[in-house]
Amino acid sequence: MNDSSSAPQHFVIRGADVIDGTGSARFNADVVVANGLVSAITPPGQGEAREVVDATGLVLCPGFIDTHTHDDQLLLQPTLPHPKLTQGVCTVVTGNCGISLAPLVTRTPPAPLDLLGADAFIYKTFRDYLAALDREQPCVNVVPLIGHITLRVRHVADLKRPATAAEVSAMAGELTQALDAGAFGLSTGVYYPPAKAASTEELLGVCAALKGRSAMLAMHLRDEGDNIDAALKEALDVGAASEADLVISHHKVVDPQNHGRTRHTLQAIEQAALGQSVCLDCYPYEASSTMLIAEKASRAQEVLITWSQPHPEHSGKDLKRIAQGWGLSLHEAAERLMPGGAIYFAMAAEDVERVLQHPLTMIGSDGLPHDRLPHPRLWGTFPRVLGHYSRDKKLFSLESAIHKMTGLPAQRFGLAGRGVIAPGHHADLVLLDPLEVRDNANYETPERPSTGIHAVYVNGQLALWRGQPMASHAGRRLIPSRAP
Repeated sequence: MNDSSSAPQHFVIRGADVIDGTGSARFNADVVVANGLVSAITPPGQGEAREVVDATGLVLCPGFIDTHTHDDQLLLQPTLPHPKLTQGVCTVVTGNCGISLAPLVTRTPPAPLDLLGADAFIYKTFRDYLAALDREQPCVNVVPLIGHITLRVRHVADLKRPATAAEVSAMAGELTQALDAGAFGLSTGVYYPPAKAASTEELLGVCAALKGRSAMLAMHLRDEGDNIDAALKEALDVGAASEADLVISHHKVVDPQNHGRTRHTLQAIEQAALGQSVCLDCYPYEASSTMLIAEKASRAQEVLITWSQPHPEHSGKDLKRIAQGWGLSLHEAAERLMPGGAIYFAMAAEDVERVLQHPLTMIGSDGLPHDRLPHPRLWGTFPRVLGHYSRDKKLFSLESAIHKMTGLPAQRFGLAGRGVIAPGHHADLVLLDPLEVRDNANYETPERPSTGIHAVYVNGQLALWRGQPMASHAGRRLIPSRAP
């Protein structure tokens, strides 16, 4: 069986323990699927359909929603097995951290835009990119965001200064066009060099285009270390002023002197949530991954080089050993390796667990699919939450873990008819073994698929069966359901 023409359209998943995505306790039932939708939920043995899938001993839950990806270009490539499908992900949010594939045409994208692939920037408008998604029909559903860094590179003449009033107006106008075309909202990444000079006033001016649109605003904080309090306040202020549904991207604190500060940042987010729409996403690892930044690399406890343009032979090597071999400081060695990518070990396990547990936290992988040696989160994020953190460490129940991956993000992003198993909802479904599900990807072999995911259905089509891809075009670009 492969692709949509042979995928079953009327079947029943019989006898599974259903965890429906709401956070409620599991229950045993049959789930009937017809024409891409859940048509009925019945007592065990009473569901009727032409085809029966025996799910005895397994858990059936909604397809996972990866709230933080950089899959913009990966979606246009028929790569199977897909790293997200193998985890049970049926929907991805793209364009995060201010980095989107459009609107920009260039052969030399500055870092971190090059994380999406140097030859990928061929879309003059965001509408052009959305049209490409519609033509390709990727293997998972897509929730597209437009990136402030991309807008800045397109419209700001000198990236080392704040935008002028005219440049802010141009960016806001392009954002409005993207929203009209089908973007769910904007993401920012003022942490990164092309947007570091952007002032709070610039952000407020661009984000003013979000007002009245019930749009999303995903913000990579300006600082996740010593100055995190001020950076968090800036994000909360911009979110409130723009009246957007704010997502604090991959929330964490870095560097030893800041370990433990998530107690205070989470309290600040909770307080803000009393008066505005705000939540956060998190990945279940103590190391981050992004472009190679010399200053950042010189502070981290450990740095693993994922790729280097001038020195590709050092991919997968520890920066300290490279520096020692060259007789250079960490900062000097990192500069010699640039442009490149790196994995930074700078977080505390207690902070990661505290953020994961928080009721406002959704799960996002933040993987970089075009790295030569990607972070294992690209292939292992969701099974790691289910296996390591829920089952093994008992950080939260399986029902709570699945809610963070399904019902919660569907609610926050306004994905009507998704994220919960209910009659009339789209049949994005995952069958998994709760005792066996686990991540196998690690920093040495980051592309090892997870185990324990038995089947993945995207819009009612069997997309993955026991690790084998079955349909490469079952996904669709989702349309914002909130009225402008």
